[in-house]
Amino acid sequence: MEKTIFLKQKFNLNLPVWTVVAPLLALLLLAGHLAVHPTGMVVEALTGFGLIGAVFSAVYHAEVIAHKVGEPFGTLVLAVAVTIIEVALIVVLMNSSSPEDRAVLARDTVYSAVMVVCNAIVGLCLLTGGLRNYIQDFELEGVKKAVSVLLILALMVFMLPNFTTSLGGGSMLNSQLIFVAICCLVMYGAFIFTQTIRHRNYFVTETETQSHHSDNLLTVASSGVLLLIGLVTVVGLAKMLSPLIESTLVMWGLPKVMLGIIIASLVLLPESIAAVKASFNNQLQNSLNLALGSALASISLTIPVIAIYGVMTGSELILGLSPKDDMMLMVTLLLLMNTLSTGKSTFLQGVMHLVMFATFIFFSIVP
Repeated sequence: MEKTIFLKQKFNLNLPVWTVVAPLLALLLLAGHLAVHPTGMVVEALTGFGLIGAVFSAVYHAEVIAHKVGEPFGTLVLAVAVTIIEVALIVVLMNSSSPEDRAVLARDTVYSAVMVVCNAIVGLCLLTGGLRNYIQDFELEGVKKAVSVLLILALMVFMLPNFTTSLGGGSMLNSQLIFVAICCLVMYGAFIFTQTIRHRNYFVTETETQSHHSDNLLTVASSGVLLLIGLVTVVGLAKMLSPLIESTLVMWGLPKVMLGIIIASLVLLPESIAAVKASFNNQLQNSLNLALGSALASISLTIPVIAIYGVMTGSELILGLSPKDDMMLMVTLLLLMNTLSTGKSTFLQGVMHLVMFATFIFFSIVP
C-alpha cells in the first residue's frame, strides 16, 4: 500500500507513517504536560486529539502483533497490556483522591469495565457483525468457559462483600481481600492455560488458525514498542484530562460513579475498536476473545493489585455493589449466558446488549 512505502523503503517497516507519528507526538505531549503543566482550552483540545491518535495507533499495532502470533495469543496481548495500564491509572488516581472517593474508585472502574465489555462491546460486535454477515458462528465451548469464569469472579468480587459479616458495608477484612485476590489469580491462570495451551482449539476458528501476518520481525517488534507507548500515553493523557472531566461532572450535576465509567471506556477504547472491526470482518470469535478476555483480565489482574494496595496503605476498599448495581450485573451476566449459548449470533442479540448498556448508563446518571 502507498501509505507504507516510505517507511518500507527507508527502514524496512511495513507500517503507515501515522501509526508511528501519532504515539510519538502523544508521548511528547505527555512529557510537555509533566514538565510545564500548561493549561487552557487549546491545551485541553490538543490533549484530546493526542489521546485519540494514541488510541487508534494502539489498535493498529495490536492488530499487527495479533496477526503475527495468531489467535488466541494476539487478543491476549492487548487484553493484558490494556489491563496493566488500567491498574496503573486506578492506582495513580487513588493516590490523588479523597478517602471517600479512593474507597470506591477501583470498584466503580472495574465494575464499569465489565458492564462496558459485556454490554457495549459485545453488543456492538453482535450488531455490526449481524447486520453485515447475517449469522455468525463462534466456538461455543470456549465462550462458555470464559463466561463461567467471569460469572465466578464477578460474584466473588462484587456481590460476596455485601454478605460478609466481619465489616459490612461492602468492605472486607485484609485476610478476605487477600483470599479473593488469590482466587482471582488462580482462576485467571487456569483460564489462560486452557485458552492458550490445553484447549486452544476452543478459542480459535479454522480461518483464524490459518491467519498469520507476513510482516518481518522488525515491524512486529516496532509495533510492540509503539503499542506500549500508545497505551502509556492513553493513560497519561487521560489522567491529564481527568480534572476537566471531574469539573464537568460537577458542573452538570452528574454522580461521581460516572468517573469510573469514563475511565473504563477510555482504557477499553482500543480493544473496542479492534473487536468491532473483527466482527465486521466476520471474525466474531476474535471479537469475543478480545471482549471476554478484557473483562476477565480487568477483574483478575486489577483486584489483586488493589487488594495489595489497600493492605499495604491501610486504605478502606469498598468492593460490594449497591442493590441496584447488583441487579444490573446479574441481568447482564444472565443475558450474556443466554445470547452466547448457541454458537451462533444475529443482530437482535446485539440490540439486547446495547439496550442493557443504555439502561446501565441512564440509571447511573439518574439513580
